[in-house]
Amino acid sequence: MLVTLVCVSLRSSQAEGFKEQGNAYYSKKDYSEAFNYYTKAIDVCPKNASYYGNRAATLMMLCRFREALEDSQQAVRLDDCFMKGHLREGKCHLSLGNGMAASRCFQKVLELDLSNREAQQEKKNAVVLLEYEQMADFAFDKRDFRKVVYCMDRALAMAPACHRFKILKAECLTLLGRYPEAQSVASDILRMDSTNADALYVRGLCLYYEDCIEKAVQFFVQALKMAPDHEKARLACRNAKALKSKKEEGNQAFKNNNYESAYLLYTDALAIDPNNIKTNAKLYCNRATAGTKLKKLNQAIEDCTSAIKLDDSYIKAYLRRAQRRRCWLRWPAYGGGLCAHSRLLDLCDASEHKHLLKTAQLELKKSKRKDYYKVLGVGKNATEDEIKKAYRKRALMHHPDRHSAATPEVQKEEEKKFKEVGEAFTILSDPKKKMRYDNGHDLEDDGSFDGGDFDANNIFRAFFGGHNGGFSFDSNSGMFLYNQDTQKKKTIAKKKKKNVHPINRLFISLSPDSGPFFFQFG
Repeated sequence: MLVTLVCVSLRSSQAEGFKEQGNAYYSKKDYSEAFNYYTKAIDVCPKNASYYGNRAATLMMLCRFREALEDSQQAVRLDDCFMKGHLREGKCHLSLGNGMAASRCFQKVLELDLSNREAQQEKKNAVVLLEYEQMADFAFDKRDFRKVVYCMDRALAMAPACHRFKILKAECLTLLGRYPEAQSVASDILRMDSTNADALYVRGLCLYYEDCIEKAVQFFVQALKMAPDHEKARLACRNAKALKSKKEEGNQAFKNNNYESAYLLYTDALAIDPNNIKTNAKLYCNRATAGTKLKKLNQAIEDCTSAIKLDDSYIKAYLRRAQRRRCWLRWPAYGGGLCAHSRLLDLCDASEHKHLLKTAQLELKKSKRKDYYKVLGVGKNATEDEIKKAYRKRALMHHPDRHSAATPEVQKEEEKKFKEVGEAFTILSDPKKKMRYDNGHDLEDDGSFDGGDFDANNIFRAFFGGHNGGFSFDSNSGMFLYNQDTQKKKTIAKKKKKNVHPINRLFISLSPDSGPFFFQFG
């Protein structure tokens, strides 16, 4: 009996010596050595709660919270009134993201010492942690991934060792397209636990959304090996395989010149996963190419635009939209083609792209000018006679005298149109000006045309001759009256040529469909 007591006393003394040495190293922040000496103390006296408590504190400083949790739990099992043991258990639960368990531990401390301020504060932290977790779950259901990341950042400040929070953050970063950040989080977890199915899933998801589908499938399969019931990994694996299959079928159909089939296959592939931005950008671009072959020019432009909206660094989409001038030049106002080339030059510097940009800028400039062909209602290949006939019709139609009885608003609008008609005729009836206009030159800048000093009435008189061309407008009849007295020479010549009876007046009526027509009466 005495021998036994002596042995116990010696062991206890030896254990205390190890504990003191551990405390010395702990004070020096040499936590690894402190851990070793606390472990020696536990080996000598495995029933001492304080040794487990001290080792738990050391493990917490080494961020080995799961091991620290086990030591803390063992300490309170040995001594349920060991307040530091309950406090450290609660802190371990909090660091591991278990707010509910942490709250129970801190409550136990308060039952032992109601005035313990540390326990009071930590219990509040546990409540806040649970609130952030609930907010994140709600935001995830609403697909508000930015809010989830925000909540998880705040939660991880209190629970830095919680893999569940890190995985949720990484998944949302992936869905936000922040792949490097998401990969970093997942890789950190896999370095600590290579069998973590959630981390394997997130790593695969990053690859999947970066259009590395084959590698992504490998990670999904590995995640399912670790956790056969992992529903997200199973769904992602199925989508990845389906997307890869449809895209390859579409590519093969295109190579076989079966453009209609390729177009439909790309369309089917686009419906598989709207969240896969990079792959869908390529699918839109591929479908645009197939659409071009099928003469679906408007759809092709829209598909290229959709691809760029999904991935604004996708060079091929810019080229497809801008290089194929059959599609590009049909784009309204050429603005899209110009923006495409400007963005393209930011991405890669090439002389061919600079040339296309210069062309685009010229076309954009031309598109923003007045369309004089449209003003006269003629085509770009109109002959000189067709331009004159068009001017005669439009000038008489919009002449201010014809609208003298109209409202001031109508008069102002018709006067504006009358001036535009004169401008158009001035440019298009002059071969040199017409050529410069067709080539996109600014006629005002080079002095070929001064719109500010332009007088449409001068053009009208020059075309028809005399004051207002010998015309006056009769508001009662709605017709222009051509006074022969002001154009005697022309009238005599006309009578001789056509051999008609002398007339006092020639009435000109306007028809919106056929233009002005002439008729005589004696």
